[in-house]
Amino acid sequence: MNAVAHVWTEAGSPRREGAISGWARRARESAVSQPRMSPADAFEPARLILAIAAEADREAFTGLFNHFAPRVKSYLTRLGASAAAAEELAQETMLTVWRKAGQFDPARAGASTWIFTIARNLRIDALRRDRPPPAEEDPSDTEPEPAADVLVFAAERDHRVRGALKALSREQAEVIELSFFSEAPHSEIADRLGLPLGTVKSRLRLAMGRLRTLLEDVR
Repeated sequence: MNAVAHVWTEAGSPRREGAISGWARRARESAVSQPRMSPADAFEPARLILAIAAEADREAFTGLFNHFAPRVKSYLTRLGASAAAAEELAQETMLTVWRKAGQFDPARAGASTWIFTIARNLRIDALRRDRPPPAEEDPSDTEPEPAADVLVFAAERDHRVRGALKALSREQAEVIELSFFSEAPHSEIADRLGLPLGTVKSRLRLAMGRLRTLLEDVR
């Protein structure tokens, strides 16, 4: 079985990883046994791709592989790929040519342009897969620390609020703490204190009025 026959049978195999390198080796070996093309014979890659698309022509693929695989590998090496990565991507490129030959349109692009575009796109995809995920940004590294005068003002305001609460009656301070610090609804405060709901609302209203008076200069 020649190299292209192996491509045909192994292209859909789950053991594709070892198969691709096998195709390259067999394609090179088959090239030795094939008659050399005379200078008069024109190499027409577009015709070979169309033959693959129309008839799954294995001889056409062998000729295409032998011509383009080493050139694609050199191209990928120039793009910065390692020798091993370039070899693997070159074989993946030719496998894609075999599979997608039917998508080739000679009216839109030359055969060489089409094949090298496939190689370039596979190289980009490989780089994206190998790129490490971006590190999560620590909010503590980006949020600016508050200015010293802001901290001083906040501390002073805190002190004033605590002092104002102490100036309230015990009953008023109690409903303020439950409502604003414990975030309890009015009905729950009434249940906890055993008071009518109206009484709770009245105490809150009086307490808030008293606090506004005590803290009117605090902004």
